[in-house]
Formats: sequence, C-alpha cells, structure tokens
Amino acid sequence: MKQIAIAIAAFVLAQSLSAQEYKDFGKDRLNSSPRHGEWVDLKSGDRTIKAFVVYPERKDKAPVVIVIQEIFGLTDWLRSLCDELAENGVIAIAPDLLSGQKYEDGDAAGKATHALPKEQVISDLNAAADYALKIPACNGTLAVCGFCWGGGWAFQYASINPKLKAAYSFYGVAVDNADDAKKIVCPVYGFNAENDERVDATIPKAEELMKAAGKKYEPVIYKGAGHGFMRSGEPMNPEVREPDKKAREDAWARWKKLLRELH
Repeated sequence: MKQIAIAIAAFVLAQSLSAQEYKDFGKDRLNSSPRHGEWVDLKSGDRTIKAFVVYPERKDKAPVVIVIQEIFGLTDWLRSLCDELAENGVIAIAPDLLSGQKYEDGDAAGKATHALPKEQVISDLNAAADYALKIPACNGTLAVCGFCWGGGWAFQYASINPKLKAAYSFYGVAVDNADDAKKIVCPVYGFNAENDERVDATIPKAEELMKAAGKKYEPVIYKGAGHGFMRSGEPMNPEVREPDKKAREDAWARWKKLLRELH
C-alpha cells in the first residue's frame, strides 16, 4: 500500500487539467446512452455512500464489475466508462468513495482521495460488492476494475475479496509483498502504458511474487501510450494523442474478450 500512496502523490502533482475538464469529459456518451443508469445508496459501516450503476441491454442475467475511480473522484468520464462496460454486456457499479465531500478542483479531489483511510475504502468496496451480488439481474459473478489509484486498488482488492473472479488493473501499481500475492483469489490482468515507468517499475516484482504464489498475472504494456490512456485516448478528446488512442482501442479489444469469459 506504500507504493500506492507514493503513486497517488506523484500523480496529483503531475496533473494540469482542471476539475471541470475531468468532470465534463464523457457527458456526451451519458446523455445519448440507451442503457439504464441510476444512483443508489449503499450502507458502508455507519456511513451511507452513493454509487452509480449501469445495466446492459440483455435478456439474461449478467456479471457485475466494480469500477474503482481515479483520484479525481466519480467523474462523468468514469460514469461514461461504466456505460461502456454495460454496452459490453456487464452490470457496472462505481461507488463514490468521496461521498459527502466537496472539492473545488482536480488537485483538491486528488488530495481528498489520497487521504481516504484504507479501512474505509475496503468497507466501501465491500458495500458495493455486497449490493452488486444482490442485484436481481446479476448472475452471481463479480469482478473489479480500476484506473490509476483505482488500478492499484483493483489489484489490492483481489487479495481482499474472495468472491472476485477477475481483476483488471489499468496503470495502477502492483502488489509488492508476498503476503498479498498469496491472498490473490483471481486472475489479475494489467493494462499499462509504455511511458509510465513510475507504475511499470512495479511490474517485475509483482510477476515474481505472483508466480511464486501460483497466481495468474498478465500485464500488457501498450507501446507509446502515456499514463491515463483510457481517458486521454477517448475519441471525443480533441487533443487525443494517436498512441493513447491506439492503446485505448487495443486495451478495449483485449478487455472485451476477457469480459466475455466471465460467467
């Protein structure tokens, strides 16, 4: 978890886009989606938090994927990602880990996320998992994904919740100790950027630890891409870089295949 904290601090300092740009990114998809999305209340310990849920258009029950936010909070972009997941046949649920907090810009949101107590985050993720598995349209299969800070947490959560069937970690730091690796209960799939040594430097040790523990870990590094390519590579981004766009397309192609393997 120490590496996650270091990664958060570095990422907060590296960002220059305003909170409004992050907040509004993805609104077009949300406003035009034919799928049903809704806000729900989750009981997490003595707190009540919000979560955003999107349902796929299918006639049978579906797997559920918990979506863990970047440091910027539960932005419109993250909600649009939930919609894109639902478009690919799964129920997506994104707990708002900053429920009840207000922040003025991306830097403030990052600091608030960085300050979240570990046990509170675990409680909130467990609340989302418990709610998800009780959704009538859920087929009983649960997975988790996350981005940057959330990517690190997706990897970590795979060592915490024994009900998970898969974890998808997008440019998040990997586990760095044998005890956590031994507790991993499901395959972990990494989606990493070539130009992101801060995160990529954690991969080799994780590969060793996971192999020694007999666990499945498959990281893929996308050539030329930078950190955050799933967001920056969006077609709607007017300043999209071609390597990020291609990385996003390739990552989605891989992810769609993996999502189809969920039962």
